[in-house]
Amino acid sequence: MDTTERPQQMTLEECRDLLAAGVVGRVAMVTPIGPRIVPMAYSLNGGAIVFRTAPDTELSSYGWDTVLAFEVDDLDHHAVGRGSSVVAVGRAHVVTGPEEIARVRAAWNSPPWAPGPRTVYVELVWRGLTGQRWGRAA
Repeated sequence: MDTTERPQQMTLEECRDLLAAGVVGRVAMVTPIGPRIVPMAYSLNGGAIVFRTAPDTELSSYGWDTVLAFEVDDLDHHAVGRGSSVVAVGRAHVVTGPEEIARVRAAWNSPPWAPGPRTVYVELVWRGLTGQRWGRAA
């Protein structure tokens, strides 16, 4: 008897809940030399994912005003084969105006995890948000 279950699609609310509960996700982008995936501390701000980067990173060079993907996982390491994953896809833009920066900082201004200044705020407004859960129920 097969004890595993097929992946189950998550609702939009479940996807948002997982995003809101997370701290670190991964940004996927396309660069001239191929795809890149970068781990990133983030926050959920309304219908957008907000993260910071340095002005001299690949994300700064290739991630503006383009479509990015952002993934967050929740894995139960004590229950083998159980977890969930959410992927947000949307256009990213740099937060530039003083009022916009103040709005983002009011919602989230935690210290960056990576060394060096992370002075560029990026907001990814998703146009697609999907998730799936797999494994046995608790």
